[in-house]
Amino acid sequence: MIQDIQPELFQNHYEHLKPQSGDRVLYFLENKLLARYDENGRKVIYPRWEEFTAVSEIVYAFTLSNERYFLMMETEKIPDGYEWYAIQELRGLVQQNNTGIFIAFTAWHLWKWYQSSRFCGCCGAKTDFDTAERAMVCPKCGNKIYPRINPAVIVGVTNGDRIVLTKYNVGYGHNALIAGFTEIGETMEETVQREVMEEVGLKVKNIRYYKSQPWGIAADILMGYYCEVDGDDTIHRDNNELKYAEWVRREDIILQPDNLSLTNEMMMMFKNGLQPVSSRD
Repeated sequence: MIQDIQPELFQNHYEHLKPQSGDRVLYFLENKLLARYDENGRKVIYPRWEEFTAVSEIVYAFTLSNERYFLMMETEKIPDGYEWYAIQELRGLVQQNNTGIFIAFTAWHLWKWYQSSRFCGCCGAKTDFDTAERAMVCPKCGNKIYPRINPAVIVGVTNGDRIVLTKYNVGYGHNALIAGFTEIGETMEETVQREVMEEVGLKVKNIRYYKSQPWGIAADILMGYYCEVDGDDTIHRDNNELKYAEWVRREDIILQPDNLSLTNEMMMMFKNGLQPVSSRD
C-alpha cells in the first residue's frame, strides 16, 4: 500500500526548522506539485532548497530516513528542469517503489490544511505558524488549529465466495469497495453498517477489522473492515453516488492497476481467499 516505503523511515514529528542545502522542497501551485520524473530510475525527484531564490514562506513537513522535506508556500521563481504534476498524474507513473507518491500524498494533505487554516475560524484574524507543534495559531484570540484527519471506512461485504464491488459516478474509475466517512457520534462499526445500507441497501453482520491506511489526497485515515450480508442479498444501489454495485465471485474480481490502496489490498485478499475469517469459524 502507499505507506509501504520500507526501508525508508517516515518521521512526522514537528520541529521548528529552517531549510539547509540538500533539503527537499515540495511546492504546490494551483493544485499541482513541482517535480521531475526520472524514467530510467523510475522515480519522482523533488527540487532541493538551494535551487530556489526569493522564498517568502516555507515550513518543515517531515523527514524520510535522513532526508528532510519542506513545504514551500510562496516563491517568485522556480528552478529549471521541473514540471507541474497533478497528484493523479504522479500516481500513474511507473515507479520503483511507493516513496515518491507517498511523499506527494502526504505533502498534499499538509498543504491543503495549511491553505485552509490561514485565517482563524473564531475571529477571522490571519494565523501564524506555531513554533512548538504542528498547528496554526491566532495571534489575536489564541485559537489553535491542528491538522484535519478524516476517519473513514473501507468495507468488504461478503456472501460466501462473493463480494460487493462498486464503481463511483465521479472520480476514480476502477473497481472499489463500499466506503464512507464516519459521522459524529458513531463508532467505526456503526459507520460500516450505515454506509453499506446507504450505498447498496444491505444489512450486515460479523463486522471485523482488517487494517488501516493514511490517504493524504483526501485527508483520510482509512480503516478497513470485512463483514457478511445479513439476510436478503438484493442490492439496492445509490444511483447518485454509484454507477455500479454488484456481487462478484472471487475468481472474477478485477483489481486496480496499482498496489497503493487499502481497497485494492482488501479485494486481493478476498480474491485469494485470505480475508479475516468469520468469528464463527
